Amino acid sequence: MFNGNDRPLALADFLIEAQVLLTTAEECLTHLRLIHNDEDAIDCMVNTLSRLEKRAKALTIAPIAGFCRTLRTLLRQARNLGTLHDQAVEILKDCFSLLAWQVELIDPTTGQLSLDDSEQEMLITSFTEQVEAMRTAPPPLG
Repeated sequence: MFNGNDRPLALADFLIEAQVLLTTAEECLTHLRLIHNDEDAIDCMVNTLSRLEKRAKALTIAPIAGFCRTLRTLLRQARNLGTLHDQAVEILKDCFSLLAWQVELIDPTTGQLSLDDSEQEMLITSFTEQVEAMRTAPPPLG
């Protein structure tokens, strides 16, 4: 737990690290756009989301921590199911864009993030549908 003096420093560090982590995640996403079944790219995004989630959770920035946790869980499921389709990759891009925007909205003094989570929910629903479609798709021929 942070005392009154530590929290602003930890928050400033988080905001910088979050930008670096999101840049890393977007680089991994670029690899995934080129090779839709690139497990290294998916692992990179899972690990990056895990780090971002832990940092957000430590600072009690629940909307970011929860969004990262859910995305990470869905990405793990997708990795085990095979190739991500273009639509799933585009939804991931939108998720990372939303995360970056939300990081920008964090009050640098208080660490508060006041937002309507409907866009998070919409993207999670869309990505969940893509993962479920992978689960129920017939196996590839050949």
